[in-house]
Amino acid sequence: MKRLIPILKQDKVDTDLILLIRTILAASKEIAFRVSQGELAGILGSTLDENIQGEIQKKLDVVANQLLKDMLLDDDNVAAIASEEEPDVVPGHQHGKYIVAFDPLDGSSNIDVNGQIGTIFTIYPVRPDVPFNCERQFAQPGHQQVCAGYVLYGPSSLLVMSTGGPTRCYTLDLTHGGYLLTRSEMQIPTDSKEFAVNMANYRYWADPVRGYFNQLLSHPNFANSTLRWNAAMVGDIHRVLSRGGMFVYPEDSRVGNENGKIRLLYEANPLAMLVEGAGGLATASGQRILSIHPDSLHQRVPVAMGSASQVAVLNQYLHDRAFDESTTHSTN
Repeated sequence: MKRLIPILKQDKVDTDLILLIRTILAASKEIAFRVSQGELAGILGSTLDENIQGEIQKKLDVVANQLLKDMLLDDDNVAAIASEEEPDVVPGHQHGKYIVAFDPLDGSSNIDVNGQIGTIFTIYPVRPDVPFNCERQFAQPGHQQVCAGYVLYGPSSLLVMSTGGPTRCYTLDLTHGGYLLTRSEMQIPTDSKEFAVNMANYRYWADPVRGYFNQLLSHPNFANSTLRWNAAMVGDIHRVLSRGGMFVYPEDSRVGNENGKIRLLYEANPLAMLVEGAGGLATASGQRILSIHPDSLHQRVPVAMGSASQVAVLNQYLHDRAFDESTTHSTN
């Protein structure tokens, strides 16, 4: 099995970018160790603090965020960072070549029950037209990412990453502490009977979204459909990348969820890059996620990504229903 760095060199990845990726993965190995220790390390449970999202922070959220923050700010290639746990951009080095955004611990509600969790990260080139330490650095559409990936902490720690080519999977070898290539080119099956959505939110969805899932659960064409839900997007997307299916998190009527719950910068964009690199589709209200120009650091978007045919059918259904409703209103 090949090691990570030779693969990146084979893909002609910039040397400074390789060094930055190594910094992120060094932090991931430390997080993986803390996760494996669980209650033995005294990191289970919640703090009394809320993050910028209004969510109560888990102790391991804080630890993972600080590890990534400290290591990245020590890297001269990093001009600025943005995190789910930080309200504002954190400045790095004025002459750094890259900016980094991350969700230090996606699925943190799973920590105390030993469920799936992971670190999501994305790297962009620095914008030369704005100050290195301002929020506008991160106002770049997802197709400008030079690297996107996640580390999934589970029975084994897996790195799934793309630098613009194939979506590859690596496994952390604990005998020598390196990531080894285990899947050279992940490919999402075009169609699948699996889907991941939080059905407990059904009551808050708009009628067209409810209508689609009513059909999915009852129509003969969708017989044998299977619902899977990890309560960690990183785990659900890994299953989609591994065997197909669709992940959906729509907007809903609750305050703060008018545009969904998934953050564009450090969740939707990096995972969309991985899904597209594996032959899938990744959309927000029918629009390609990677084409969206962010308007704020913690912007949220509704998400549908996964097997191409499933995502296309969902988007077509929602488009047709929206057209029917607009036609009805215009004739009344």
